[in-house]
Amino acid sequence: MEMEQLLSMGFPDELAAEALAATGGKSTLKATEWILSHRSSTTTTGAACSFELPVPNPNQNQNPVQPKLDRFFHFQTKPSSAAANAVQEKEKEREIEPSPLFKRLKTRHDVDSTTAPNVPHAPLSERMRPVNINDVVGQDHLLSPNSLLRSAVCSNRLPSIIFWGPPGTGKTTLAKAIVNSVAVSYKFVCLSAVTSGVKDVRDAVEDARKLRVKSSKRTVLFVDEVHRFNKSQQDSFLPVIEDGSIVFIGATTENPSFHLITPLLSRCRVLTLNPLKPHHIEILLKKAVDDVNNGLSKSVGGTRVEVNHDAIEFLCSNGDGDARVALNALEISAITAAVRVPVKEVKEVEQEDESDGCSPYVALVTLDDAKEAFQCKHLAYDRAGEEHYNLISALHKSMRGNDADAAIYWLARMLEGGEQPLYIARRLVRFASEDVGLADPLALNQAVSCYQACHFLGMPECNVILAQCVAYLALAPKSISIYRALGAAQKVIRESVGQNEGVPLHLRNAPTKLMKEIGYGKGYIYTPDDPSAKQSFLPPSLEGYKFLDWPNSNTTDK
Repeated sequence: MEMEQLLSMGFPDELAAEALAATGGKSTLKATEWILSHRSSTTTTGAACSFELPVPNPNQNQNPVQPKLDRFFHFQTKPSSAAANAVQEKEKEREIEPSPLFKRLKTRHDVDSTTAPNVPHAPLSERMRPVNINDVVGQDHLLSPNSLLRSAVCSNRLPSIIFWGPPGTGKTTLAKAIVNSVAVSYKFVCLSAVTSGVKDVRDAVEDARKLRVKSSKRTVLFVDEVHRFNKSQQDSFLPVIEDGSIVFIGATTENPSFHLITPLLSRCRVLTLNPLKPHHIEILLKKAVDDVNNGLSKSVGGTRVEVNHDAIEFLCSNGDGDARVALNALEISAITAAVRVPVKEVKEVEQEDESDGCSPYVALVTLDDAKEAFQCKHLAYDRAGEEHYNLISALHKSMRGNDADAAIYWLARMLEGGEQPLYIARRLVRFASEDVGLADPLALNQAVSCYQACHFLGMPECNVILAQCVAYLALAPKSISIYRALGAAQKVIRESVGQNEGVPLHLRNAPTKLMKEIGYGKGYIYTPDDPSAKQSFLPPSLEGYKFLDWPNSNTTDK
């Protein structure tokens, strides 16, 4: 494009290419200035080109003011008024009459991007975020009158805290709310471990130190998804928390014991947030419906929104304690309902005077709208995180407790969450020996066959095979005698003197003449020849020791 513009101005190919190469090739204006500023050098070097640059007049000023070159390019960005009018007339001729629905949406939402300051860019869940701790819904165990957070707010001194809980339970909300609720002013700095690094942390700490020296004002550094920082990155927080340069508040969805270093945990108080109850989510949804300024009506350009009670109940029961999921689904439901406002009703109302500035349209959110917004059940499951281990533990304990219904339920939860079937099958093989054991030796055959079938078929065909094996193991008699016997033997080996004793000579193999001569195998009685013969098979210090308690029909847990 730049080359074509230079050629259209009359510059030769070689000179235009040289100018673009010297100026980076991105600006026609800079290339033209380069050509004009180097005209004297070009003429003196005798460049072989047919383009003649003007020779300066010796009677004129040798350093004339360079004229502005913008005028050479006005034709590309700003056509003349006559040309602009002609273009507008042609566009009007080609213009298609918009549909009544588009007219209604443009009137309702003011979709002109250049003159639409009221378009709600932030999602409903962000707009409805509480400002102070008195507005926070749920987490009563953290916000009671004698709780740590309430006491910290009343004393105007915030400790370093780590909030641990599932998504949408209010970790970020609670961090901002306690800072806003303290009478002493704190500067709130928010970072995310997803997009930030150690440099960002150091810059925030340096700013915090300067601010404290200048105005004695402290800084709260909030780090979201703090578990994504590695060990060395987490180490960077230790000295600044220790000397009080910042008040550290971290938020994580993963178990801090697994993902955060011990020195950081020792400097912070870990507070656990629980999934919200359905009645808590109901309060939040109704607030969003009733809020005129930041609530649901803002999501649909000022349209009044009404929500059926059935839709509210559906959103509350299917959000899995995640307020963000429920609020986002409510917002999508309202947008779906707003599009259904009849066009005939719109035309009738357009003739009325709307002096109050409020939209006269009413969008009714129904149960079908809520179901359409959800599309599918929200499942809180991660194949590498804590929920993975929670569910496999629930499956094990349900089978151990002979509850086949609960075991199949937890199996279905894992499969719906995307768990690998071979992982579940491997755990069933272990369970067949550890918990069923000698009470039903065929259980191990069932579990191994289940693993092989899952390997052959894969999902989703192997789901029934897993369910059959789970039900079999749950209903089978249980015995942990083998598990206990092995554990007792390992304990003796680790702790008793028997671990240093050699194998008794009569139990040793004697394949050579020398070994027989020194006593290997001497005194051993071949049991098939004399089944009633008594001989010891344990080291002398453990003679008579019992490891296996069998038969044992008890279903004792570990």
